[in-house]
Amino acid sequence: MAHLIAPSVLAANFGQLDQDVEMLNQSTADWIHVDVMDGRFVPNISFGFPVLQAIQKKATKPLDVHLMIEHPELYIEQFRAAGADVITVHYEACPHLHRTLQQIKATGAKAGVALNPHTPISLLSDLIQDIDLVCIMSVNPGFGGQKFILHTYQKIKELKRLIKEKGSPCMIEIDGGVNQENASQLLAAGADVLVAGSFVFQSQNPPQTIEDLKQIAL
Repeated sequence: MAHLIAPSVLAANFGQLDQDVEMLNQSTADWIHVDVMDGRFVPNISFGFPVLQAIQKKATKPLDVHLMIEHPELYIEQFRAAGADVITVHYEACPHLHRTLQQIKATGAKAGVALNPHTPISLLSDLIQDIDLVCIMSVNPGFGGQKFILHTYQKIKELKRLIKEKGSPCMIEIDGGVNQENASQLLAAGADVLVAGSFVFQSQNPPQTIEDLKQIAL
């Protein structure tokens, strides 16, 4: 399967969000990544339902919604109603993770689990067959533009082994510090979806930057 590119609108220009979403529609991006932060689980606040609904009205591509919030189970149905196609919750925020995954799937959305840099892959061993996507955080969640954590490559390889061992259909997504220099190594390690925010939106030609990431071959 060809890898997917999911530009993060956290790095978009919110003064021209409509234009940026339309640019993504016209680009070779596969998904639109939407980071939701509550200022409690992570030290930053982004946007909630109104902005997601506004994006959904313009977007022609699936919305990949990453919930960096406490108690995500309280809001799953609302995020699905607001347009989320993939809903990813953090392992660290879900004491009843299996229940939350089932809750997401019951809405018809794909169920994802995100892991902070310090969280080991082994904790997903009993759940991997119930997960559609694992998002490995390659920076500490909360802010864009951070430096990529090199240990991410090892975590991807460990996760790929677990997926194969359990016969899971789970995809591997990488979020944080993705760029042209590390993308091929991430894909070689086993990544399926690359999230790129600042690297895309701060480039001179965002559609071409997306295309360049899309065209990387192993």
